Amino acid sequence: MNAFNELMGKNIEIEISGGNFYSGILVDSGLDIIVLYVGRSERFFYIPTVHIQRVKEAKHDQNSVIYEPPSEKPLEPESQTISFRGILTNAKGRFVEVYVTGNKSIHGYLTSIMNNHFVFYSPVYKTVFISMDHVKWLIPYPEHSTPYSINNQTLPAAPASIPLARSFEDQCKKLENQLVVIDGGDSSEKIGLLQKVWNNQLTLITAERDIVYRNLEHVKTIHFA
Repeated sequence: MNAFNELMGKNIEIEISGGNFYSGILVDSGLDIIVLYVGRSERFFYIPTVHIQRVKEAKHDQNSVIYEPPSEKPLEPESQTISFRGILTNAKGRFVEVYVTGNKSIHGYLTSIMNNHFVFYSPVYKTVFISMDHVKWLIPYPEHSTPYSINNQTLPAAPASIPLARSFEDQCKKLENQLVVIDGGDSSEKIGLLQKVWNNQLTLITAERDIVYRNLEHVKTIHFA
């Protein structure tokens, strides 16, 4: 039993962190995640509840279009109750879209799941390390879909071999003395040489040779520049 059970099967409106709004039919919920079917785009949004700011039942009028969700969801849980980690596990190897911050999402494949982050391969950004704490939603594409209609033969069978760590902080330590991009590079101060990671902090030397200190708790994604 959870707070969303009363809304199951109903059309709802959701506000998530960052002032983002979505509406659709609530088709499943667990302790830490819900599944929203957005009929207009025919997509399933897997949304961690920690980022849900507000939920309410959507009102219909005579001009409203009612979309009936498919009987099967793209990522079915192995148990009766879904969880965020379980959905990530089921999504491994599947072409998905992940949204963490800003005005753009990342398209690609989830390759490994660690303690508090996962490894993501993007044809555009290559290997990206994503903190689980900051994932706002995940959308699986239809089976056998490929990103950007790229031929499967041109996609690497596996991402470049990079040593993996169980925690996000330890993973960032493995990138020390490398040029990295944080949070997709939405600021020039998030692109530079990762000098040091310690005590949940990191120091980055920018192109202008400024030294920037960042709280690792607020780093959402990181990848090689």
